[in-house]
Parts: sequence; structure tokens; C-alpha cells
Amino acid sequence: MGASSRLRTFQFQSHWESIGCQTKIQHFFNEKYLSEIYAHRKPSLLNVLFCYFKRFAQLLTVWRYDVIWIEKEVFPYLPSYAEWTFNKLGVGYVVDYDDAVFHNYDKHKWPFVRRWMGDKIDWVMRNSKLTIAGNAYLEDRAKSAGAKNILRLPTVVESKKYTQKPFNRDKNKITIGWMGSPTTVKYLRELLPVLEELQKEVPFKLLVANGQKSIEFEGEYECLRWSEEMEVDIIHQMDIGIMPLPDDDWERGKCSYKLVQYMACGLPVVASPVGMNKEVVDHGINGYLAKSKEEWKIFLSKLILDTELRKQLGDNGYDKVHTFFTVDRNFGLMKELLFEKNLVAAHLSLPNGIRKEEE
Repeated sequence: MGASSRLRTFQFQSHWESIGCQTKIQHFFNEKYLSEIYAHRKPSLLNVLFCYFKRFAQLLTVWRYDVIWIEKEVFPYLPSYAEWTFNKLGVGYVVDYDDAVFHNYDKHKWPFVRRWMGDKIDWVMRNSKLTIAGNAYLEDRAKSAGAKNILRLPTVVESKKYTQKPFNRDKNKITIGWMGSPTTVKYLRELLPVLEELQKEVPFKLLVANGQKSIEFEGEYECLRWSEEMEVDIIHQMDIGIMPLPDDDWERGKCSYKLVQYMACGLPVVASPVGMNKEVVDHGINGYLAKSKEEWKIFLSKLILDTELRKQLGDNGYDKVHTFFTVDRNFGLMKELLFEKNLVAAHLSLPNGIRKEEE
């Protein structure tokens, strides 16, 4: 299961059902495709075609549902015919974005893709009953596309799962942690030379959780295998969480979920001042925004050497996340728009059926 599906769809399914909704989640890409992508292998063409044909078959049942909830788009790299059909059938759809997928088209290396589908996602946003955007960058795109109703909802955590790490004032060596995937480890690699320099000045251990057995780092480090079941335990082994990012179009669309996870466990953080990172991190209050390699060294050194600063910033981050970045808060906002304000379909006075289409 992809991270977007897990965090922005499956995480809310039980909440919808608890108020009487009937939900059916139908994914696009299967586990075989995802495993190939994460292993940096070329996806099987036959399997990809199977995913497309399966989605065509799923569309034959849309008439059964009151609301179609789309994760990004119905068909990747095809025109928005399916979304157009929903409109013609009078089936209201909600569309949710936690990545800048419009850049798959308007920034594509092939000119014919840019000409043919450069405005595809804009059309999908404009014709939706409700567009949900994970951050300000995505929200601004929805506004420029002419979306009628926009709700900004960050990617959030389940409060009961993310407990605050017990603070140890007597710890001899601090652990700086990064958690990600094989596809995002490229962001960490850019920071490794800085961390190597810093480790020569201040002792610490680097903890990397992304499924790899090793990284190119000339210093003390440990690699852990990531799993959904173990992610909170992994974060509890860290003392400082980091999220380096380049200031590029795609990265501005990211929803800073790593930072939310670190802070949900009471860790102070250091991050690049890119996109959503600037909304999650209150500089000097729950973490630091490092604009240069030198600032990365300065802010990490401060946190490594100052026990009480780590505690104070970590507590502040914990309070912020458990106030503004929770499943319960997001669900309340979505429920209000769908049912109490009848935004999607006027006849939905009582919950009936919701169907979620995942990418």
C-alpha cells in the first residue's frame, strides 16, 4: 500500500463507518507494482495494463454510490474522461492531493505530454465538488485552477498511536534520525557530507530507517528496516528528527509528514525551509529551519549540546501536532463539509455510501 493511500484514505475508513457510512476502497496500483517501484525495478508492463483494465471495470459500479472520493486522479497518464463522466452522470466527486502530481504533466520532459495533459489536474480540480489540498502550495494550485470548494487538510497522525518519547537527560550520545523510503533517500544523501563534518566536531549517531542495509556515510550510523508497525518505536530511538529537502517544484508539494511524525513523539526537528516544512516548524520554538549547510551544523550542534533545549522544543512540537495534526481533527472538518453543510450532494442529509478510488 502506498503512503498516500494509507494516510489519507485507509486511516479514515473506520471513522466514516462509525457514523453509518458504507465505504468501499478500490486501489489502482497493486502491491506487485509498488514493490517493483520501491526496489527500483522496471514495473511489469503486463501488470500495469492489468491495473488499468481493473480500474475500467470498477467504473461500471459508480452509479451505486453517492460520493466518489478520488486520490489524485482516476487514471494516471490518461485524460480526465472518467472524471468528466462522473459529472455527466451527476455523481459528485471529491479529489484529494498530498503531492504536486500536476507537475507529472505540466513539467513533463516530453512536449506532447505537456501540451496534451498539462492542465489535466486543473480540470479535475475545477470540476470537483470539493478539492482537498495537503498544503498551501497545492491549495494555491487549486485556486488558480478555479476549484469551487477547497479544504486544506495536512497529512496527520492517530494521536493514540503516537506517544511522547520518555526524555532521558543522562543520555551519553545523541541520535539524529531520518525516516523515509528508498525513493526519498536521495534527500538525505545531499546532507550526509554535512553530517560527516559535524560528527568530527560533536559526537552523535545517525539512525536511518528506510529499508536499506547501508548508506555511504563515513561515520557512526545504523540502518533499520522500516515498517508501519515499528515506526513509532523507531522514532523513539531518535533524539532529533531531520527532514532535508531541495527547493524544487515537486518538493514544495510535499506535506512534511516526517516532521509531523517526529514532533508527534516529542522530538525537536531541523528541516529545510521548503513548502509545508515552513508551516510545520515554528523556527526556534519547536525546531529549526536550516537555509544553508552551515546552518544545519549550527542548529544540530545546539540541539546535541543543550539537553534542556531539546526538551523544550520537543514538548512544543508535541503540543502542536496533537492539537492541529490529528485524524480526529481532519475527520471532523471533512464530515462537516460533506454532511452538515451538504457541500457535495444536497440529498446527503444522512450518511449513505462513499466510495474511494485510490491511485
